[in-house]
Amino acid sequence: MFSDVDMVMMKVDISDISLNRDKNVLTSGIIASIPQISVDIFCKTQEFTSSAQEAIADRRMSKANVKVRTGDVSFAVHAYQNAPSPEAIVIEVEGTASGILDQLDALAAVCSPGTKVIVVGHANDILLYRELIRRGVSDYLISPVGVLALIQALSDAFNAPNAAPVGRMIAVVGCKGGVGASTVAHNLAWTTAKEFGVGTVLVDLDIAFGTAGLNFNQEPPTSVSDAVAAKENLDSALVEGLLTKCRNNPNLSLLTAPATLDLACDLPENAIDRLVEILRAEAPIIIFDVPHTWTAWARRVLVMADEIVIVAVPDLANLRNAKNISEALKHFRPNDSIPKLLLNQVGLPKRPEIDQRDFTKPLEVNLLESIPFDAELFCTASNKGQMISEAQSSNKVAEKFLKTAAALTGREGAKKTRGKLLETLRSKVKLKK
Repeated sequence: MFSDVDMVMMKVDISDISLNRDKNVLTSGIIASIPQISVDIFCKTQEFTSSAQEAIADRRMSKANVKVRTGDVSFAVHAYQNAPSPEAIVIEVEGTASGILDQLDALAAVCSPGTKVIVVGHANDILLYRELIRRGVSDYLISPVGVLALIQALSDAFNAPNAAPVGRMIAVVGCKGGVGASTVAHNLAWTTAKEFGVGTVLVDLDIAFGTAGLNFNQEPPTSVSDAVAAKENLDSALVEGLLTKCRNNPNLSLLTAPATLDLACDLPENAIDRLVEILRAEAPIIIFDVPHTWTAWARRVLVMADEIVIVAVPDLANLRNAKNISEALKHFRPNDSIPKLLLNQVGLPKRPEIDQRDFTKPLEVNLLESIPFDAELFCTASNKGQMISEAQSSNKVAEKFLKTAAALTGREGAKKTRGKLLETLRSKVKLKK
């Protein structure tokens, strides 16, 4: 009817289908971005009109050219009699099952080949659903339709069902310079790759003064500036050539900063878009070390992320900056999880600090973890070009990074190491004696 879609035979009712879809959307938090296509959305009710307008503002729809129109199927048929139809049509229908099918037959007659159609209906009818799928409709959503359910349906229509899952993108940004955001990002990337055995890419976006190369004691011949310079010529093969495998951690790949001042940081707003798109398709976990600069491109990277970690130290300036950053990102990401806060350098000697509860209360964000200040541990690791768990295999800070990585990636919690098990057994033996 509209496109080549295999017939799907379901043994559950439509309400179960919709509930499962919404549940998956809300729990996984990963929806592939809609490609650069044109989409027309025809609405009959104010409720669906509101959902459609909210969907347009979502970050996943930024590439698509979407128009929201008020009208039914007859209005759409009239619109496409003398004009080509877009790549996708979302249309709200009402009436009996036979009436809906007749209306969609008339729409199919004026649509261009390959146009994908998503129908929004008010009837919970499995027979209607099967017939729509048999005729080539991409999906059938039951009103009321949530914003994320609508975006998910469009995403599914233009992404192969057997494609690899979209990589989870985590952005780490500091409230001020010197709060240790880069150290946090690097240790999270190391821990994720080492402890969970999952392919991870660390991207150092501090083009002028990035420290990923120093912290991992590696000097890659390529850098993130090469990816930026490639522009539209950037592809998966080139990105693979730019990545450097981390020593002692084969699951971790690095895209470091150039460590020179050859490239200015005033990049175009979409300078990193292509790199993000390629890495999402290639790696399960991508961690971006975002510099403390409120440029258009840095803000765009934060908006595109699935999870945002704001790193702060517990003082007044950090509290103000954290509040400004979190409120701005909530505005740009109304349908995403709120940013998460990580307090760093907690307990610095002779420094007045804001209590943890007093710091988090006005922010209305989730506190991931509090990392205690340990000058000897962090300086030793930095001087050796190691991560915290390398410098000292058993310590509370490493455990906190492991717990944080598990929360951000959805992986299993920390596994007890053999050393800890032996210590436990020894303590029990002593107690018995």
